[in-house]
Amino acid sequence: MTNSGFSSYHPAVNFLFFAAVLLFSMFFLHPVFLGISFVCSLAYAVRLNGVRAIKFSLLGLLPMMLLVALINPAFNHDGVTVLVYVNDNPITLEAVCYGLAAAVMFASVLLWFSCYNAVMTSDKFLSLFGRVIPALSMLLSMCLRFVPRFKAQARVIAQAQRCVGRDPGAGSLLRRAKNGMQILSILTTWALENAVDTADSMKARGYGLKGRTSFSLYRFDRRDTAVFLGLLSLLVLVFAGAALGENSMQYFPRLVQKEVTGLSAVIYAGYALLCLTPLILDGKEALKWRRLLSKT
Repeated sequence: MTNSGFSSYHPAVNFLFFAAVLLFSMFFLHPVFLGISFVCSLAYAVRLNGVRAIKFSLLGLLPMMLLVALINPAFNHDGVTVLVYVNDNPITLEAVCYGLAAAVMFASVLLWFSCYNAVMTSDKFLSLFGRVIPALSMLLSMCLRFVPRFKAQARVIAQAQRCVGRDPGAGSLLRRAKNGMQILSILTTWALENAVDTADSMKARGYGLKGRTSFSLYRFDRRDTAVFLGLLSLLVLVFAGAALGENSMQYFPRLVQKEVTGLSAVIYAGYALLCLTPLILDGKEALKWRRLLSKT
């Protein structure tokens, strides 16, 4: 569990927020919406994960963004504004802009997912959907936590193999490949056995049986109600802006953006407030905590 103030709210509040920002980040390719989503997701990822988020952004996101931004104009030659010809293929301004938009969109989605994994833990997901879709909720919960557990177990196995002289980072190329395959084999066996043990354990507990009750620590209080209603209000505002075309951007055959008006500014501000909700709530909790400490 992260120490984020936003994570202390009811799972329904957390899930509504992440479902909204992920969907909007994937479908809104307007430059302003993309910029807001990227900046807010990066800020919240740094707030949750600290230095790890910065390393991930520099070592993982930047190369990916550059790759996506370069691939699109290399293969997509639509657009009327030709910048240069490469091997008789036109590189257009529209394709370059669309590639940049797609790169920012992918980065924003990945950052929001990293925040989701830190806040929306498996027990929250099960508490939210365990009674409605018990089998599917368990499957999704296992899938979401599979990658971090897989990485942690891989490190444990690799350290154990080094102790018996099977270091995958030492020796000839063939030797390293053989040691790496040994680690992969052990890791695969562990994953399969772990899945079977989990299935047998849940079956023994009667998971999914009709009438089975489940214990949950989460209660929907007045604080959750206020934030939930606030998120719904912002969602209505953003959807209204989408219905009016404020979130749309035409890239082909030429760049066409709707004129920015006062209404546009209101929609942009509403979307920014939506994306900044966790940081605002975290700041509020931090100020409250400092105020209490100052009184002691």
